[in-house]
Amino acid sequence: MKKLQDLVRPNIWALKPYSCARDEFKGVKADVHIDANENPYDNNVNRYPDPLQDKVKAMISPLKNVPVENIFLGNGSDEAIDLPFRIFCRPGKDNVVAIEPTYGMYQVCAETNDVEYRKVLLDENYNFSPDALLSACDENTKIIFICSPNNPTGNAFPRENIEKVLNEFQGIVIVDEAYADFSPQRSFRQDINKYPNLIVLNTFSKAWGAAGIRLGMAFASTDIIGLFNKVKYPYNVNILTQKKAIEILSDLPLLQRHISMILDERETLKRAFETLPICEKLYPTDANFFLAKVTDADKIYHYLVEKGIIVRNRNRVTLCQGCLRITIGTKDENTKLLSALRQYK
Repeated sequence: MKKLQDLVRPNIWALKPYSCARDEFKGVKADVHIDANENPYDNNVNRYPDPLQDKVKAMISPLKNVPVENIFLGNGSDEAIDLPFRIFCRPGKDNVVAIEPTYGMYQVCAETNDVEYRKVLLDENYNFSPDALLSACDENTKIIFICSPNNPTGNAFPRENIEKVLNEFQGIVIVDEAYADFSPQRSFRQDINKYPNLIVLNTFSKAWGAAGIRLGMAFASTDIIGLFNKVKYPYNVNILTQKKAIEILSDLPLLQRHISMILDERETLKRAFETLPICEKLYPTDANFFLAKVTDADKIYHYLVEKGIIVRNRNRVTLCQGCLRITIGTKDENTKLLSALRQYK
């Protein structure tokens, strides 16, 4: 890896971060807070939230086996995806490389930040070649994105492929593990000390059942986390989100039970789906969804919409022609889906 200073945009390296009121008195116990121009009358949300979300991070740390100083929390994973563009990529000069197909926000963030986005196609089994990814890079490539398990394909990539990229690429490698809780593969967040160029993303939106609170996680070296905190907006995670996250993290048995139920339903739904006349191929999955090639994706999609059942039509996504993406629902929802598809003609 290049020196971190050589990867960071010069203006960001020199940036003096905004100092908010909550940062300035951190660690001080006080009864009177008249420093932040807040409304003094307590209604549970009249005060600014903790800008670094220390209580939430303290609960995440043992669960994810990552020190607090290596954790960043953002307004959804989208913030943790956008910040590396703003930190590392010079608009109009630098580029990023990503597998294709994959999560669409990487390209959206690249285009928003005026950064060239280079796509490297997966093979017919939805796997990637490390050499192909590395060959797409040049001296202005700052970031490589790898979503594993991947969206929309569902599969986790072999660790050795990702490790080769980490070992040989001189820039930042972002491994998006939004669906890792559904995969038996060991998480790369355990390797952030081994790879100083690694950023691992995770989210409350999938396994943790909290898409509505918009809370994303990033795990990386203390130096990279320091840059995230330097560039982020001061109060990026609101107080209601932090309170709900603490509530969710206080009931880990319920969290694990829901993950187990989703995994059980995934196998049941897959077996049943494969027997349907519309199913031409079911792709392997390590996520809470599967990708299925069907006889007529557009027609079946619209048929399900008329039945009040919404799946994701991926027919126009690169390498996913003829495919629908099916999220694992409750047992009742999955039964309704299968019942509707058995009546399809």
